[in-house]
Amino acid sequence: MSLHPKLLIFDCDGVLFDSKLANEKYYNYILNLIGRHPLTPEELDFVHVHSLSQCLEYLCREKPHLLEKALQISKEISYSLFFDYMIMEDGLREFLDWAYPRYLIAICTNRTTSTIPLLNHFKLTHYFQYIGTALDYPKSDPRALISILDYFSIKPDLALYIGDSQVDENLCKTCHVPFISYKNPNLQALRVIHHYNELKSFLEERAMSFDTSS
Repeated sequence: MSLHPKLLIFDCDGVLFDSKLANEKYYNYILNLIGRHPLTPEELDFVHVHSLSQCLEYLCREKPHLLEKALQISKEISYSLFFDYMIMEDGLREFLDWAYPRYLIAICTNRTTSTIPLLNHFKLTHYFQYIGTALDYPKSDPRALISILDYFSIKPDLALYIGDSQVDENLCKTCHVPFISYKNPNLQALRVIHHYNELKSFLEERAMSFDTSS
């Protein structure tokens, strides 16, 4: 990658927020209304990293006749009812305060209509110059990331994506965007970080190397 990235791109769930409990509550609410048993541990892992439509199709895979009802319920219920179960990652706001004047910042998430209300709820919206959601493209589609690069007219090696899932890793490999793994040591990444202080240190190291080489 370039010594000094210009654009930081963040996943949302698992990176900006610990949202597993909220996702579990949300999807179990829908499953209860369609008469299906609660999420299994494997299903919880799946819904944590995929788009809403992909999740509901997966959850109704054994009873596809329930899919239409599940989709309808998802349109009628607001995810904001579950925001209280979301936990903002430690050090995130302090990192964004530091990064905002130094970098372009974007989001690439498999969330849909809940993304901006969620950011508004936690008063984070103003930090992001671009918010890409699965309403545009799911992260299984390279355009989810390419559209962000095009918006800023940034080459892939001048961006840095921070994610936590195999979906994120695959997207970055396809688009040739350098990848930082957040709290997941099982992914191939430039570095695995567990706190936003580590991301700040990583970027400061890159900036120092860039200044030295200039």
